[in-house]
Amino acid sequence: MTLLIDDKHNNNLQNLNETATPDIQEQMTELQMSMAHLERTVEQLDQVVTRQDQHIQALQRQIQLINKQQQNQNGDQGIAPFDVIADKPPHY
Repeated sequence: MTLLIDDKHNNNLQNLNETATPDIQEQMTELQMSMAHLERTVEQLDQVVTRQDQHIQALQRQIQLINKQQQNQNGDQGIAPFDVIADKPPHY
């Protein structure tokens, strides 16, 4: 009985391989094409992320420069601290 089942099983597998081989090859081709497309997409996204990172870094440097310029301007043109004793009005 075991031999009969094994032979039947082997025959079924052989028949399946003969009929499924073109389908499997087709599926493999489709998977390879999908994989190539995904790899290309990942490379393109990596390039975009790299450019965006460079742009963000440039913008951060610009913001730092603007903040420094603003601090320098505020220090030069800002209101001087008021000293009650040194800045007495003349009528006292």
